[in-house]
Amino acid sequence: MREKGRRADWVAIAAGLALGISFVWHGMYGFSGGVLFVLGLGVIMAAVVSLTRPGALSGEIAVLAIGVLVFAMPWLLGYTHLAAAAWTAWIIGAAIAVLGAYGLVRARRTRRRDPDSVWSAHVNEIPT
Repeated sequence: MREKGRRADWVAIAAGLALGISFVWHGMYGFSGGVLFVLGLGVIMAAVVSLTRPGALSGEIAVLAIGVLVFAMPWLLGYTHLAAAAWTAWIIGAAIAVLGAYGLVRARRTRRRDPDSVWSAHVNEIPT
């Protein structure tokens, strides 16, 4: 049985979109804004992988990793003095990480129940 997509993946796409355009409303047009944009696109791409292959763990691991990275971005890039931008990164990063962890649990359950939902389950056999 194949799922048509989990709500968590759709919420991750929305969070990635919000992250990707957040640099505009904070006025961060330098390197930090570009990093937020690229990480937002990464979340969107990983969530799309999770939607198309609900049993693949790679998309969920990527969403989780990007969420943790986004949460740490204000300290890594040094924009903690911009309160609105820092709080946006902390809130969206934590939400994305939670969605990735939840999706990872769901993907493992789907993988056990339906092994055909993963890329590696493909077998080339000649019917006889």
